[in-house]
Amino acid sequence: MEINQSLEEIQNFKGKYPKQLWYLFFSEMWERFCFYGMRGMLVVFMVSHLAMDDKTANLQYGATQAWVYAFTFIGGLFADKILGLRKSLFWGGILMIIGSVILAIDPKNFFFVGLGFTIVGTGFFKPNISSMVGQLYKNDDPRRDAGFSFFYMGVNLGALIGGYICIAVAEGSMWQSLVPENLRWNVGFGFAAVVMIISLLTFTQTQKSLGPIGLSPINHLDRSKKKMYELFVIIGSLLIVPLIILMVKNVEYTKWFMIFIGPLSLVYLLIEMRNFSFSENKKLIAAVIFMLFSIVFWAFFEQSGGSLSLFAANNLNNDILGVELSPNGVNNSANSLFVIGFAALVGLVWLWMAKRKIEPNTVIKFGLAFIFLAGGFWIFYYTKFFADLNGRTSLGIFTFGWFIITFGELCLSPIGMSAMTKLSPQKTQAVIMGMWFLASAYGQYFAGLLGANIAEASENASNLDKLNVYADGYYQLGIYALVAGIVLIAISPLIRKLMQEVK
Repeated sequence: MEINQSLEEIQNFKGKYPKQLWYLFFSEMWERFCFYGMRGMLVVFMVSHLAMDDKTANLQYGATQAWVYAFTFIGGLFADKILGLRKSLFWGGILMIIGSVILAIDPKNFFFVGLGFTIVGTGFFKPNISSMVGQLYKNDDPRRDAGFSFFYMGVNLGALIGGYICIAVAEGSMWQSLVPENLRWNVGFGFAAVVMIISLLTFTQTQKSLGPIGLSPINHLDRSKKKMYELFVIIGSLLIVPLIILMVKNVEYTKWFMIFIGPLSLVYLLIEMRNFSFSENKKLIAAVIFMLFSIVFWAFFEQSGGSLSLFAANNLNNDILGVELSPNGVNNSANSLFVIGFAALVGLVWLWMAKRKIEPNTVIKFGLAFIFLAGGFWIFYYTKFFADLNGRTSLGIFTFGWFIITFGELCLSPIGMSAMTKLSPQKTQAVIMGMWFLASAYGQYFAGLLGANIAEASENASNLDKLNVYADGYYQLGIYALVAGIVLIAISPLIRKLMQEVK
């Protein structure tokens, strides 16, 4: 492993991918095992062990996920200004371990305490590792989108393993003889703590090859002053955990937070824009437009952890081609499996098209994402025509819906992360990446509201009637997704002018 490389030496790599991408790939993979494993358990646990009804659980899920992604903006801000990407990531990992251990010990009594630490930790971890991936490439390197697609495969490898194993063990459909019934949920949450430790150990080795990437922006200060600022961030993040717990437990507080945080982040961006050129500011406006459309995408996509979790638990059979599987495990992991299978291929297709100068630009890719999303939700709708009298329908057809949606995700999520790094000046990349995940927070929040509305409409209905209500709701979401895609493609010339040389 080469150490002490300059940024230029790192960026002048040979081949399709820089070697540092592999190290970041594995660190992110284990962190995503932790995150998605936990995410897949939340709604089911709240309904089965915290005595919440379906509507409340959906709202609570939306609030929790909103805070997870909203805090990435704060984590990105402190990384840009004080800690640097590396220290922010490491501190976030420590907090995630603490949260996972708390949930593993006593998830019923300390559920929101564990969530509080996990939320703050994810905020420090998530935006910063993505920003480091972007800095492995020069701004005009056509290999960047392929690199993010490969990195995204690591995200989904972790999500696949964690998304299936954690919920399958917790519900008792996997390792029944090995895990006592009274400890199944503890073990499910415990997996998250173990793999997060592996993620941090992986990153300690990664740092040796990153050269100047991710170092603290205040390294020029004297040691005592630098330590004071870093200590301020660490203590402040610990003190905010109780506040996060309070906000997550009370959905109404989350609503008011979402009303204010978005406009405040835009105000902050406007203040920062005074330091950049007119050309740079046009690119930042384009980045904000992408963020706004991503809110719509994630509001629909993230039904996976909310309404689709309950749909899977109540309305899907448990076999595909004669193989018995956990419906909720499939719901949590099918998308990740398809990303793993096709992310690298899609990345190579972008490279092949780029060499022949026929690659669609970022705006068109975003538009295609919504069209695929619409197709997937219409497939979820058509599952109603294969239901039995008990309201159970085909797990195989449902899984095919996720297959279609996967291509939408590959057209938006890795491409979006890549676009944020290309459209933002380097000294504000972590903040912009944080705003990208803040947009995801709004998507998560609205996902909870949409799921709650569907659940409310099916309250006190038979299982068969619930199936029809949920399916009809997904049909409507498909229509909205298609409209969003058409609008985005229609205004693509305007956005392209803002992006300038960025493709």
